[in-house]
Amino acid sequence: MRQDSLIERALREVARDGAEPAGGREDKTRTKLLDAAYEQFCATGIARASMEEVARRAGTARITIYRKFDSKDALVDAVMLREFQRYFGEFRAEMAKAQTAADRVVAGFVTSLRTIGRNPLITKLLEIEPASVPGLVGGGDSRTMFQVRDFVAHQIRIEQEAGTIGAEVSTMLAADMIVRITGSFLTSPSDLIELDDEATLTEVAREFILPLVGLGALS
Repeated sequence: MRQDSLIERALREVARDGAEPAGGREDKTRTKLLDAAYEQFCATGIARASMEEVARRAGTARITIYRKFDSKDALVDAVMLREFQRYFGEFRAEMAKAQTAADRVVAGFVTSLRTIGRNPLITKLLEIEPASVPGLVGGGDSRTMFQVRDFVAHQIRIEQEAGTIGAEVSTMLAADMIVRITGSFLTSPSDLIELDDEATLTEVAREFILPLVGLGALS
């Protein structure tokens, strides 16, 4: 039976629209452990981090971690899931603020690069454990990219149904191109564009991304 990836699970949780977290009220001990694990992973990467180091950083006994997480893999899974939930939450917030379809496309592109590109954990892993990233989010068989593409295609389809993007736009192909371009910025950083340069990223989105969905470049 296929297990849902972190991308799928994060999207499902964010779709609950702020409902009470799965499992009921917030578990403060679990949150403290997740915070400590996140800090440890940012400092040393995942492969080198031990449960003992996480416990020490959290100020708890090692056994406390195993009461909340069955294994290190389970802890890593929970940390990464929370990061993707944060990303999709910010993505939806930016979409809600945008006034036009063009604004939403630009905001989606910029938000993706800014949020993921600035994320200390993702940045650290891409730096010292790049091979681990695909496996953490769904395997190295392009499955994750296809899931993100489907998510972007769904956003484009919503715009088409609202009449803000033309029906002649190939939804899946446009989404595929946008995801590949975004992914290339993250995995092969440009020497021309910094991911924290929001103004330049916005210009890139206006000139090169908007035409992919038939909106043309904005002046």
